[in-house]
Amino acid sequence: MPVLKTNFNPSLPLKNGHLNSVYRILFMKESVNYERERVKTWDNDFIDLDFSRVGSKKLVVLIHGLEGSAESKYILAAATELNNEGFDTVSFNLRGCSGEDNLLLSTYHSGKTDDLDFVINHLLEKYNYKKIAIVGYSLGGNLTLKYMGEYAEKLPKQIKAAIAISVPCDLAGSSRELEQFKNKIYMEEFLKTLRLKVLEKAHKFPDYIIDKDKLFKAKSFRHFDEIYTAPVFGFENPEDYWAQASSKPYLLKIKKPSLLITALDDPFLSEECYPLEEAKKSKHFFLEVTKYGGHCGFISNFINKDNRWLENRIINFILHNI
Repeated sequence: MPVLKTNFNPSLPLKNGHLNSVYRILFMKESVNYERERVKTWDNDFIDLDFSRVGSKKLVVLIHGLEGSAESKYILAAATELNNEGFDTVSFNLRGCSGEDNLLLSTYHSGKTDDLDFVINHLLEKYNYKKIAIVGYSLGGNLTLKYMGEYAEKLPKQIKAAIAISVPCDLAGSSRELEQFKNKIYMEEFLKTLRLKVLEKAHKFPDYIIDKDKLFKAKSFRHFDEIYTAPVFGFENPEDYWAQASSKPYLLKIKKPSLLITALDDPFLSEECYPLEEAKKSKHFFLEVTKYGGHCGFISNFINKDNRWLENRIINFILHNI
């Protein structure tokens, strides 16, 4: 019954889920000296990997969330702390998220685990890492958990553990939650960059007919997924995409230690995104639910050197399982 107790208890102002969600983005300073490797994919595209090395045989793969990148503050913080603990890291920029548009009409989506599988195999073929852990945030966390379940029977032996943070593991439920008025600002920020990317794709691929008026009027993920994600990736509609891409149905298939850290005050998550029953039934899927923490926040106080609870929790789980 891997439902874990938590000791996360932030200072009073940070018990506000919205503040904890944005504090890291707005106020924390992070930096990492990356070495970039561009990898050509099987479908004539590319993926950019950003390495931060300390000469270790142990590697942690970091996967950002929707419209994030290797420069996302939570990725930089994790890379820094993991390096300090003696791990190499590689930050996996999802297609189109590395600062340069990818070459295909399609980019990435919440359940596109074939890209993660490709990256893992590339790392194993080119480098001599003995032990690997995967850490994913939000959309990247959904990819992580889905991959651990979907590929459970054929995971490379070097993969020892996975950690996922603030995961919309039920995409339909999360999409409905983000349509709420309280999340209007978040939704508009996501759609702002997504609209621009789709317009760039329409310019590069003239055969791709896009209803620009409908695109600019899009107010939710349902609208965006109906315009772009579902047709471009071959799903019947947004509901079909959400059903096939959600990680929740794969949780009971996981066979290696995998931890989901999630907060009850996460403004992005619906009730369906807290897989308590799956954790109770599993020997390998662990769930840690905090009362506070927001979305990919988990900041405990305003003093930078003391607010690494999330990074310390990630490291602790990896050290116990790698």
